[in-house]
Amino acid sequence: MDRRKAMKIFAGVVVGSGASAYTLSNVFKPEYQPMEGPRKLEYAHSESCWAYSHLDPAVTGELAYKYYEEGSCMYAVFKSVLSQLADKFGEPYASFPFHMMKYGRSGIGGFGTVCGSLNGAAALIGLLVEGNPIQDTLIAGLFRWYEKIPIPEFRPQTAILDFTPPSSVSESTLCHASVTNWVKISGYKADSGQRVERCRRLTSDVAYRTAVVLNEYFSNTYVAYGQDDKNVHECMTCHGSTGKLNNTFGKMECASCHTESIGHRIFANPHYSMKKVK
Repeated sequence: MDRRKAMKIFAGVVVGSGASAYTLSNVFKPEYQPMEGPRKLEYAHSESCWAYSHLDPAVTGELAYKYYEEGSCMYAVFKSVLSQLADKFGEPYASFPFHMMKYGRSGIGGFGTVCGSLNGAAALIGLLVEGNPIQDTLIAGLFRWYEKIPIPEFRPQTAILDFTPPSSVSESTLCHASVTNWVKISGYKADSGQRVERCRRLTSDVAYRTAVVLNEYFSNTYVAYGQDDKNVHECMTCHGSTGKLNNTFGKMECASCHTESIGHRIFANPHYSMKKVK
């Protein structure tokens, strides 16, 4: 048998095997539940002493850029909002211990976990919005936005570093994943001044977005868009609380940490279809 004929036979086996694997996987594909669509979130009035007033997102972003120098990402997002409310209402905002929010820098004390800017935004929602289901919805929307949007976009009026960082899609709410994705795209080191400027401006983007979210919620115009991610939705069909495996939970993008092996792609669906519920 000559080499050309052998290669043709090999290619046919590969293609045939791939087609069979694809067929095997899709015949036993689980029935996914419908994806979540847009829904309006109704404002729930509260008599809390932590009052809110409409904020200018652009001003909020500029303040976050300024405060980043004082205490990094979490501190800057939190103070950019609360300092404005302190100017308007005085107490209890005026005496708030802002310094406590410095712990969130670089993914909580440098551990690279949840992005500090998101941590600060979630803390604001937890302080200003009562009711756990509502808090969860607002936070989920903000976190999903962060995973999917190319940032930073913010352009300060007066830049601390004369450098315009390229934007990147984090595909994760984790600090180390967000930074690593940006480093791969930009070519700059994680400990460079350019990366610091990137995170400073990203912090302003999150502060800006947080002001938008709070404005919409308190004016009763907030609509929850895009909180249901396709990858997460499909993974949780098997691995979530309503699935047969039921061995994990969460809403964050799965693929930022977990990639499907060839074995999973070929055998996961038939294995799942034949698995008995415990």
